[in-house]
Amino acid sequence: MIDYLRDPAEIYRQSFAIVREEAELDGLPPALRDVAARLVHACGMPDIVLDLAWRGDVVAAGRDALAAGAPVLADARMVAEGVIRRVLPADNEVVCMIDAPEAGDAARRKKTTRSAAAVGLWTPYLSGAVVAIGNAPTALFRLLELIEEGRPRPAAILAFPVGFVGARESKELLVSTDLDIPYLTLRGRRGGSALAAAAVNALAAGPP
Repeated sequence: MIDYLRDPAEIYRQSFAIVREEAELDGLPPALRDVAARLVHACGMPDIVLDLAWRGDVVAAGRDALAAGAPVLADARMVAEGVIRRVLPADNEVVCMIDAPEAGDAARRKKTTRSAAAVGLWTPYLSGAVVAIGNAPTALFRLLELIEEGRPRPAAILAFPVGFVGARESKELLVSTDLDIPYLTLRGRRGGSALAAAAVNALAAGPP
């Protein structure tokens, strides 16, 4: 047999020991360190810690919202599927509208992406929600537009859109816009559904 580590608990322990050794977590506020550790664990890249940006106490805001029963709004099915339901504190609903027929209709009518159109369907769920964006920059752009239009405001934004067109720009707009909403994001092109889901799971589950 191939010699490799099989014990799940030991794999988990060693993984986070390596993360804490290699990632520069000490430069983060104490409340963010466990979340950042889970993000690094999700992607295998300790250097992402240097590109994290945040506003306010996003950890407290997100955890309080989840404890109060707020929904998680996901831009992509992969984000929604990555949320570990059993750690959500209040049997929270995980909402992803990307497959809704209305999203496709609105995208064609408005000549935009399905992701942006799906965000437009979040309004009934948006007040006090935890938003997790891990795929489409257009979803983050549309969320910022909705907030500027005076739509309901989420409790926390976890923004990890990924890609070469609009990802960096959408996150920079989040950072530069004075929304007074706690957020956590990863500047630059990197991101992805695994990171967005890991951020939600970190808020829900607490320290690894």
